[in-house]
Amino acid sequence: MIRGGLVFLAVSQGLVGVLQLFFPRTFYDNVPIPGHSWVAMFPPYNEHLMRDLGAATSAYVLVLVVAVVTMERRMVATALVANLVFTVPHFVFHAVHMDNMPRADWIAQTLALALGVVIPGLLLGVLFSQRKSRSKQTESVEPM
Repeated sequence: MIRGGLVFLAVSQGLVGVLQLFFPRTFYDNVPIPGHSWVAMFPPYNEHLMRDLGAATSAYVLVLVVAVVTMERRMVATALVANLVFTVPHFVFHAVHMDNMPRADWIAQTLALALGVVIPGLLLGVLFSQRKSRSKQTESVEPM
């Protein structure tokens, strides 16, 4: 369960990061779907900031990938908390700034961004509910 959740977060956030980094205008104009661009509802477009966000997203995705590969408890916890360090403020901002958004888009966006908070939160709960291994130095996550 934990590995699958980490893979989901890494792939979904990785795709977003790649799009932001290499195709910033496409991300700005078309995410989540053309005609309902949630990003473009917060102008103005800034290529530099969009590419920086893509690079930063890619950096924390790397942490998620290392956690998937190693499944070392401390690395998994670090990856999930790193994810939350981004997703919680991102969720809060969008939940309270809906000035330019149609209500249906605001609801859909809020639900989509909530997944970025709920999934790592649940995974952290599962991680900390597991029994501690014998060695704290090489502690791995139990397979589920």
